[in-house]
Amino acid sequence: MADERVFPVSREAAGAALVDDAGYRDMYRRSLEDPEAFWAEHAGRLDWSTPPTRIKNTSFARDAVSIEWFADGALNVAANCVDRHAARTPDRTAILWEGDDPADSKAVSYAELRAEVCRMANVLKSRG
Repeated sequence: MADERVFPVSREAAGAALVDDAGYRDMYRRSLEDPEAFWAEHAGRLDWSTPPTRIKNTSFARDAVSIEWFADGALNVAANCVDRHAARTPDRTAILWEGDDPADSKAVSYAELRAEVCRMANVLKSRG
């Protein structure tokens, strides 16, 4: 756990957090006790093109180490990171860009980010 003497947290930041300390500790405990169930639950937070049926597949054999998560699932990262937020909160800031000069900065909304992602996708698509 983070030491509050090293990483102080303001009451305002703590109040805005999605998970408090007790909730975090409970999530951590559950992740250790039953990682497959824990990660299956959290996989449900994503929009899957093909939802996974196999959550975890691991082998720690000396000559055959293999670690796979959600191997039979498929998702579109852009849809999860951009599209769904652009649909719900298009004007919300997605990226705060700061240039080398402090006066050179820009806030990019989810709607703007989606438009730029689509432009780049079309460039890539036109090039095969």
